[in-house]
Amino acid sequence: MPGRERMRSTIFLSQCSGYAFPDAVLQRALPDLEPLCIDLVQLQRRRDLLTDGLRQMGYELHVPDGAWYLLPRSPLPDDAAFAETLAAENVFVMPGHILKLPGYFRISLTASDEMIERSLPRFAAAIEGVQAETPGLQRS
Repeated sequence: MPGRERMRSTIFLSQCSGYAFPDAVLQRALPDLEPLCIDLVQLQRRRDLLTDGLRQMGYELHVPDGAWYLLPRSPLPDDAAFAETLAAENVFVMPGHILKLPGYFRISLTASDEMIERSLPRFAAAIEGVQAETPGLQRS
């Protein structure tokens, strides 16, 4: 197929971004899911808690007006390497290069309040470790 690699990349990105069509199981569940309400106040509270905490630790990030995730700048030029550093702290994020945003990582705001609160000292440990190992680190 001509342009196969480009098509594969496009399909992969659409699957990661949440715009893929629901499978048969989800299609059957949609009538039960439709009346459910998203607690926007809870998402905003999580966003604000993470944003304030991460900024105090030295992370750079923009505050989204309406999103399910945050996109902080990775303190390492290699966002995948920093995602591995966080994974070693049992904090799992999506490296930005997967979303065509190299140098960033994505944090889901759909995690529970308890998970988000537990993650804050781990985010601090990760950035402190990177700064200790790489004095004068310049971001790309």
